[in-house]
Amino acid sequence: MKARWWQGSLLYLLILVALLALAFSFFPVNKGPKEVDFYSFIDSAKGGQIDSIQQDGNTIIGVKDDKPVVKASFIGGTKDLMDSLRDAGVKLGADGIKFEVKTGGIDWGNLMLSFLPLVLFGALLFFLFRSARGANTQAFNFGKSRARLASGDKPTVTFADVAGIDESKGELQELVEFLKSPQKFLALGARIPRGLLLVGPPGCGKTLIAKATAGEAGVPFFSISGSEFVEMFVGVGASRVRDLFDQAKRNAPCIVFVDEIDAVGRHRGAGLGGGHDEREQTLNQILVEMDGFDSNTNVIVLAATNRPDILDPALLRPGRFDRHIVIDQPDINGRKAILDVHAKGKPMSSEANLDVIARQTPGFSGADLANLINEGAILAARRSRKDIGQKELEDSIDRVIAGPEKKGRVITKNEKEWIAYHETGHALAAKMLPNADPVHKISIVARGMMGGWTKFLPTEERHLETYERFKDEMIIGLAGRAAEQVVFGELTSGAQNDLERVTKIARRMIMELGMSQKLGPRTFGKREELVFLGKEIHEQQNYSDKIAEEIDAEVEELVKEAFSKATVIMTENKPRLKYVADYLIEKETIDDSTFEKLLNDPLPAPGLEAAPAS
Repeated sequence: MKARWWQGSLLYLLILVALLALAFSFFPVNKGPKEVDFYSFIDSAKGGQIDSIQQDGNTIIGVKDDKPVVKASFIGGTKDLMDSLRDAGVKLGADGIKFEVKTGGIDWGNLMLSFLPLVLFGALLFFLFRSARGANTQAFNFGKSRARLASGDKPTVTFADVAGIDESKGELQELVEFLKSPQKFLALGARIPRGLLLVGPPGCGKTLIAKATAGEAGVPFFSISGSEFVEMFVGVGASRVRDLFDQAKRNAPCIVFVDEIDAVGRHRGAGLGGGHDEREQTLNQILVEMDGFDSNTNVIVLAATNRPDILDPALLRPGRFDRHIVIDQPDINGRKAILDVHAKGKPMSSEANLDVIARQTPGFSGADLANLINEGAILAARRSRKDIGQKELEDSIDRVIAGPEKKGRVITKNEKEWIAYHETGHALAAKMLPNADPVHKISIVARGMMGGWTKFLPTEERHLETYERFKDEMIIGLAGRAAEQVVFGELTSGAQNDLERVTKIARRMIMELGMSQKLGPRTFGKREELVFLGKEIHEQQNYSDKIAEEIDAEVEELVKEAFSKATVIMTENKPRLKYVADYLIEKETIDDSTFEKLLNDPLPAPGLEAAPAS
């Protein structure tokens, strides 16, 4: 970096000096003696304008006070010049003008001034050509791979740092054993998979487990992103692929990890350039390199993606990516193990219960859980604590899910009552229904876009949902709006998100899960979704308009039935609803133990406004 800085500074300095030299050449500051004819020179000598005369070859110079003032030409020797001056009446000698003859030395000053621009321009051209040659070298480096090499001698990540995906670690353990002792497999005629594709949602540890595999095997690890192959120049991607695999073969046994391979591994024929698309040329080169390995070449390719649905089939076939390892979101045991890994080395309070935190975080990825622990540490530091407590961890869950608290948001007293009754309605309905999860917290403190929220704590990890549980979930979702109608006799816009979620559940029950009582066990509509991302791209209607009307009628019936049951629960428990809501308005947050106590407290006599005991 310093050498480049000095080179650039010297180049600019040369340009500046060259410009100054040109300026002095074309616009000299000192123009020198005035050039006149021989007779004018004699007049100057006779008029006392010079006090000495110098002869320099065929040039005579008149000097006054040691400064040349005039000069003229004279062809002839020194004696002829002196005779001509005396004949013209110029007195020479001790009582007149001093006369001297210059010996003809080189005027280095004038010579340097004359050649300085040429020298500077030569140096400038040298630097320009040198820079151009360096740029040309950089252009040739476009075809070089930009993969980062991590030595396997000092692994920074091992399987001990990876938790929550034990099955995936077992699959990759075979890979590690092959790299450590390949002869055991080769003796039985076994061929190690040439490629392993890690598939899963973002943040679940695909890149982490690839690094851990290289760390466990103790081999070099080349890592590169799929987007780093393709540049604006044609053929660069394919050249980088060739260079990457050449480096891998020279360092075998090793692991090559390509992150986000969907950047170059998409279906061919989908680009604007057809078969000549630069990305497709890169993919073609990857296909050739992966299937062109020798049987005894210990180079294994790991790749990660969360979009396996868009990858080219030729990339997924056996012989290239033989195994597809799904790394999904962790279950409750996996979340507990991940929390233990990230809590290691942090001062955790004795009251911090990671089992409870794991139960409260269904659907969290490994990255979410790491962020949760980090947010807990930040909250503990903000509150001047020496360790991380349970409250900091639970507050960080709320922050990750819903955003930071907005205690400064100004809301009216009426809005606060609406929100309190709405959230209490959700909690009260969940308490009255058999298939609901227990209530863990009720809050009317605004977070993110939500004015308040009710958090539930699942008692077990579920992978299947029943018809009755879906119906109870819809009742709980509409209980907030039902509470508003029962207490205030009016509806607000606060239930917008609840209505969207309930409608989605009802439509999914009818169209996807075959839970319709009239239409029977059928599915309707062909949906294209982003795998693992849960985003619907397109829905193709493969049913008639009559069936569409029946689907709408079924959805409407389910939603109306759920709202009717929610209204009945709120009406029958209106005094309890008001009792809990009043406490929530005062305290703003209710935890699970306080909620149970409020449900079991005796209700105040009608007409009394006594607040419940804290």
